[in-house]
Amino acid sequence: MAVLSNGVISGVLSYLLRQQGVGSARSASIISLLNLPQVIYFLWSPITDFWILRRTWLVLGAFASAALLVVAFHQPNLASPTAVTLIFLSACLCQLVVASCGGMLGTLHTEATRRRASSFYQSGSLAFGAAAIFVLASLAGKLSLGSLGWITAAFVVLPSLMVLAAPRQDFIQTSGLSQTLTRVWTEFKATFFHWRAIPYTLLMTFPMASGAAIGLLPGLAVDYGVSGHQVAWMNGLAGALLTAAGAMAATLVPARVRAAVAYLSAGLVNAATLAVLWLGPLRPSTYFVGATLYLFTIGACYALFTAVVLEFLGVSGKTGSSRYSIINSLGNVPVAYMILIDGKGYARWGARGLPATEAVLGAIGATVLLAYFLTRKRPTVQPT
Repeated sequence: MAVLSNGVISGVLSYLLRQQGVGSARSASIISLLNLPQVIYFLWSPITDFWILRRTWLVLGAFASAALLVVAFHQPNLASPTAVTLIFLSACLCQLVVASCGGMLGTLHTEATRRRASSFYQSGSLAFGAAAIFVLASLAGKLSLGSLGWITAAFVVLPSLMVLAAPRQDFIQTSGLSQTLTRVWTEFKATFFHWRAIPYTLLMTFPMASGAAIGLLPGLAVDYGVSGHQVAWMNGLAGALLTAAGAMAATLVPARVRAAVAYLSAGLVNAATLAVLWLGPLRPSTYFVGATLYLFTIGACYALFTAVVLEFLGVSGKTGSSRYSIINSLGNVPVAYMILIDGKGYARWGARGLPATEAVLGAIGATVLLAYFLTRKRPTVQPT
């Protein structure tokens, strides 16, 4: 999923389209469309809860997605309706990987294993996404589109095979449609139709630790006197490695600290790092220090966010993939609106306005919810 989303769609695709004579406006509309499956994948993700094992769905989704990518990259023009349709369908199928992972993560019983899995899940995604961008961008001008398609397909398929090393998860047997629907309703009701779902829903949709500034930092660099080459490294491969390292550093947070509390605390630290860019002098050194701290801490926030999703999810049960997908989709909401708000902050107050806007809103949101979760007990995860 990270290879397709970060490496191709949000990575090298705009460059490849430009090479084929596609204008920036057309490229932006194509990329926007291809990012849509990340928001609406909960519509088809329930399929990963039924009929075959979740790890089988994961492998099937990866292979089918890779096959469509190969065909798309063999089209004469990547902006053609056929190529765009194929990549869109590939992105839809790749979301089966996300849903399957969520259902499998939900079967872990102890908080310690859930935290470790969340960190590896995020750091692995970030690392493979960064590797894909680096390789594809390096080879874009040397190989044909068809060859790039095969390389991309290999990046998608090979990591998915690692799931075969995971312990086999048996089906949760139900006798008949009526019993299955009853269990589905019972699990959805326990997760979403409960008073405790309200603060978790707010946690998913509040502005802290959104990571919205990640895509805006390169545009901000010119105000700090940073060169294009330095931006490419700081916000490219080095930036991805920083976020991956931050995700792994989240494993150092003791499991006895509730996931929601750890996430919100990390969100406060992440907001504080933006103060470097907000209040520091407009010099390259300020940008490097601020961006480094921000990217590292947002990586930790990503890992802890996944841990919060699992805390909200509770027991995976029969519908773990479905419920995980819905919760995870909610987490994409603040990313979308904070990009817009950060942009307005820049338009109104200049270079300092962007980090100031995200820092203030993030700190307020994290403080309000942290005050609530510090006074509440952690829910207990029972075995499936």
